[in-house]
Amino acid sequence: MLKQFMAFFLLTNLYWGEVAYGHGLPSFTELIEAASPAVVKIETIQVEQIQSVPQLRRNDIPGIYQDLFEHRRGRPKDGGSMGSGFLISHDGYILTNHHVVEGADEIVIQLLDRREFDAKIVGFDQRSDLALLKINSDDLPALKFAKPDKLKVGEWVIAIGSPFDLDYSASAGIISAIGRSLPTDKGDNYVPFVQSDVAINPGNSGGPLLNLDGDVVGVNSQIFSRSGGSIGVSFSIPVSVAVEVVDQLKSKGRVDRGWLGVYTQDVDKDLTRSLGLKKPHGALIAQVEIGSPADKAGILAGDVVVSLNGQAIIDSSDLPHVVGLISPGRKVTADLVRKGKTRTLDIVIGVLSSPDPVVKVIDHPDKLGLIVAAVDDAEVSRWRRGVLVKLVVSDSSAHHAGIRQGDVIVQLGHNSIDSPEQYYDGVEALPKGEPVTIRLIRQGRSISGSIQVDG
Repeated sequence: MLKQFMAFFLLTNLYWGEVAYGHGLPSFTELIEAASPAVVKIETIQVEQIQSVPQLRRNDIPGIYQDLFEHRRGRPKDGGSMGSGFLISHDGYILTNHHVVEGADEIVIQLLDRREFDAKIVGFDQRSDLALLKINSDDLPALKFAKPDKLKVGEWVIAIGSPFDLDYSASAGIISAIGRSLPTDKGDNYVPFVQSDVAINPGNSGGPLLNLDGDVVGVNSQIFSRSGGSIGVSFSIPVSVAVEVVDQLKSKGRVDRGWLGVYTQDVDKDLTRSLGLKKPHGALIAQVEIGSPADKAGILAGDVVVSLNGQAIIDSSDLPHVVGLISPGRKVTADLVRKGKTRTLDIVIGVLSSPDPVVKVIDHPDKLGLIVAAVDDAEVSRWRRGVLVKLVVSDSSAHHAGIRQGDVIVQLGHNSIDSPEQYYDGVEALPKGEPVTIRLIRQGRSISGSIQVDG
């Protein structure tokens, strides 16, 4: 009797398990049929045969985060590239990646019904890699943006585009992570990328990532790959960034980002207790630019920002993501921890700019193997301290410590560095064979390590 009951129990569970599993899998057919007419194929033409757009942009993507156009088929005879995009309004506005149309002399848009249009660039934003195009037509199909705060890890998503020039291909997967930080080689880090395991390949760049309601949750932008093809790790620009960029490009043809004027670093478990925190979280302020919004608001080096404009700051990379989406001139509040006590400050967000520093070089290496530079008067007025590393001698103490050209040294031993003279005096006083702490700024991040003069 027991054996019969167990057999019945197993069969029943298998049956209802199959039913539940079958009902749990979504059907993508209607979604793809409804969304595809608003997805476009983009062909760019360059009159002169020059280096391809993806190669020009590749230096902006770190390591093995490769541009989606690195491999493609069917390039136009005069030079150019192909990619994807999607209509966001019935009167012909199209969103795509900036690198898809960068350097183009002509832009041709092809719809699902094979109609073709010449497109003009309304505006673009290199920092987010987005471009807004316009074609002259009315009553066009269009996709809607999803609500930014509704996306969840594990949610089903669909990508539609033209991978390898295979028009209007669809692929499905789930959201793997939200808020991925992928700083460029230039140090820009203003896009909290959406990671998914959707099969994204060269040619999908600029196409939409859709939820099961058919709304856009991201703009496909980069893949993680050593071969150039999909391995199930892809990144999309989130709708929160896309909506803000589109609004600004439509209204003024450019994007103004919020700016705070700080260097930050993560709070690890070793720093947690000394900073008076209950757990490792927040953005530790390593340096404040003189005259910046942060400086005017009273933010100090050593503060830990845990919330800005009502949004929690979990890691240091969250801070530029949040600040970049705040309109310049807007007054917001920041919650921070200073010497174990919580404070709230009002901050008027500034406008982001990226001036290239002008430096004066001191042309002799020290016994650590470094040549450092003093900055000019304009640069001195921006930062309270630090010297710029201009050269690292091969096989030197600095080389073995991992110091790179372009780093800014702000502390040596227990002493802050305010000038090259102070730095060189500090180096001369270093004991041989004994490691000392060195702290530096690299692409906006504070890094602490140790270095020693070889005995």
